[in-house]
Amino acid sequence: MKNICIRAAPTFVLCAALTEHMLLPNKQVPFTTRTYPYVLIAGIVISVALFVSSLLNKKFGDAFRHKAPFFAAAFAFFILWDMTTLKFAWLRLPYFPGPDKVFYGFRSDWQLLLKCAGYSLRLLLLGYLFGGTVGLISGTLIGWSRRCNYWVGPLIKIIGPIPATAWMPIALVVFPSSFWASVFLISLAVWFPVTVMTSSGIANVRNAYFDVAKTLGGSKRYMIFNVAIPAAMPNIFIGLFMGMGASFLTLIAAEMLGVKAGLGWYIQWAQGWAEYSKVYTTLIVVAILFSGIITLLFNIKDRLLDWQKGLIKW
Repeated sequence: MKNICIRAAPTFVLCAALTEHMLLPNKQVPFTTRTYPYVLIAGIVISVALFVSSLLNKKFGDAFRHKAPFFAAAFAFFILWDMTTLKFAWLRLPYFPGPDKVFYGFRSDWQLLLKCAGYSLRLLLLGYLFGGTVGLISGTLIGWSRRCNYWVGPLIKIIGPIPATAWMPIALVVFPSSFWASVFLISLAVWFPVTVMTSSGIANVRNAYFDVAKTLGGSKRYMIFNVAIPAAMPNIFIGLFMGMGASFLTLIAAEMLGVKAGLGWYIQWAQGWAEYSKVYTTLIVVAILFSGIITLLFNIKDRLLDWQKGLIKW
């Protein structure tokens, strides 16, 4: 009975949220839509389906029982959010819109949001690929060659810690467009952690691995690509994770340079019109999008480094 109540908790909370939203009078500005009730009804239908599935499948039921209290707490936040804004107006407009206005932003501007998300993904992908590639090359050279470390290492220690956004004025002058200036800033944010972690990983590879490769007649190129880099992969992925986090921060700031579209541009545009409900809508899109990218990167890491699966969790 206890397990059934735990699994049904998300459905009960969603029903309570729908009842509260429909019965309590509104004290904020009376502009409301029917978007939020539809979202809650859809959530109830999905949660009921998950509840039934958890009763039919033991493995899924155990997993759902573990997650159900968190889902219930998350849905309870929507009740608190709706009551403190729309229902009692403790948090006032325009800075604190209710969930009805925020979810309506998805419905009213979904085409522009989709276009901006596409622009942001293109910019992020280009910057991340350039920065990651250069970081892998420079990190490998520094970790492998003492001479390269002697000359390039101090420059990285000086230039690397400078925040990428601090280079904005110079990037706007050097590059022909704000788009390529933004790509440069994202690349710079990714380059530093990837370089540091790659060089550290290669420099700390055990000498015994190289001795075995030499005994088998391995060339210098073979030892770099087949011994050093594979052995340094755990450190390289840590650098890639750090670079991904830095690229997210730099992306939003870089898109405020004057690009024509993007999630950062959309946030600035919505703020300029005091439409803070759309700002919150965009933040939800950013959270879902970037969390999905990090999850994908972790899945790639778990496949390539199966022996380290679960060591770093997301």
